[in-house]
Amino acid sequence: MSAMTLPEIVKHAKAAMDKAMESTRREFATIRTGKATTSLLDLVKVAAYGNEMPLNQVGSVAAPEARLLTVTPWDKSLIPVIEKAIRDSDLGLNPSSQGGIVRVPIPALTEERRRDLVKVMHKLAEEGRVAVRHARHEALAQLKKIEHVSGDEKKHAEKDVQKVTDDHILHMDELVKAKETEIMEV
Repeated sequence: MSAMTLPEIVKHAKAAMDKAMESTRREFATIRTGKATTSLLDLVKVAAYGNEMPLNQVGSVAAPEARLLTVTPWDKSLIPVIEKAIRDSDLGLNPSSQGGIVRVPIPALTEERRRDLVKVMHKLAEEGRVAVRHARHEALAQLKKIEHVSGDEKKHAEKDVQKVTDDHILHMDELVKAKETEIMEV
């Protein structure tokens, strides 16, 4: 592998941090708030056709009302399996089927459940921050190894990496605040 230039190292670190943010954002989307959102069921896997498949690959998921999700399976014979998969997920949901559609009412969250979800969300956010800091650490290690560059250029690149890190951590904190508000909203 050829040595990276200073700007490439900074760019690579930023890309790794962006990936960590995106991953955290996706995980946040699966945390249940009081409102029905189709991404809530993103992590539900259904045993179909001899495989574990994501729910959205065996039917279409919709949120027709604030407290209701519906799953319309493309293969009606999968209805019982879909119901079981949703029931067995740790989302605390109780689906029922009616006329070829699986209805998933979203119960209101208790205060205790909201607090638990906030804890889960903070843990996910910390994992995201750790990934961002890891990308920073990797970039700084690469910068140290670079030869034939002035100390000033290295310092400047290190500042760039730190700025990108600070921006990502700040953005992560904003995400956390917004999601916490969403979860605690009654």
